[in-house]
Amino acid sequence: MITLQQDADGFVRMNRHFPSKTPIAILFTDGSTGEYTGARLNELYDAALATFRAENRLDAKGFSRAPAKTVHPTNNVEFVPVAAGMAP
Repeated sequence: MITLQQDADGFVRMNRHFPSKTPIAILFTDGSTGEYTGARLNELYDAALATFRAENRLDAKGFSRAPAKTVHPTNNVEFVPVAAGMAP
């Protein structure tokens, strides 16, 4: 089992996909704990990644289509928003 802790801004640190059947416990800032599968957190990660790419005008693969002088330093996310009571 993997244990993650929510930070004060409502995010957990996750910079990659977890195995889909791995149980993951999240300790929320309000003191509650929730158990989720890796597949559920992978869905949240993919949604956060899509939002990041859309806000930074990147294509679906994370490439910048802007002129070369405005290259983004990284094309991925490390923090995924979570909330106590979200669907498992």
